[in-house]
Amino acid sequence: QVQLVESGGGLVQAGGSLRLSCAASGSIFGNNAMGWYRQAPGKQRDLVARITSGGMINYAGSVKGRFTISRDNAKKNTVNLQMNSLKPEDTAVYYCTLDAGVRYWGKGTLVTVSS
Repeated sequence: QVQLVESGGGLVQAGGSLRLSCAASGSIFGNNAMGWYRQAPGKQRDLVARITSGGMINYAGSVKGRFTISRDNAKKNTVNLQMNSLKPEDTAVYYCTLDAGVRYWGKGTLVTVSS
């Protein structure tokens, strides 16, 4: 069983920053691709950023230049998302994912950006 635990969400004013973290535990072998998705109220869940085991990264166009995904090299299967210059439209529940044959999902952490 694989578990993903997100942390770091909260309320921030527009223009502010937040850092999300996600740690995976359970039956996982090696480093795996990990990512962040988000779902705003009434909208579909969309990719925010993803990093492969080899370090290749892709971002949603709406967050490029503002968000940075990174691995914690000291801890296997841990990923962070640094979010800067936050906008009200970034308000959503953010979910961590890990790909290990199947895609595992965290329970999500709420990010609210006030105008």
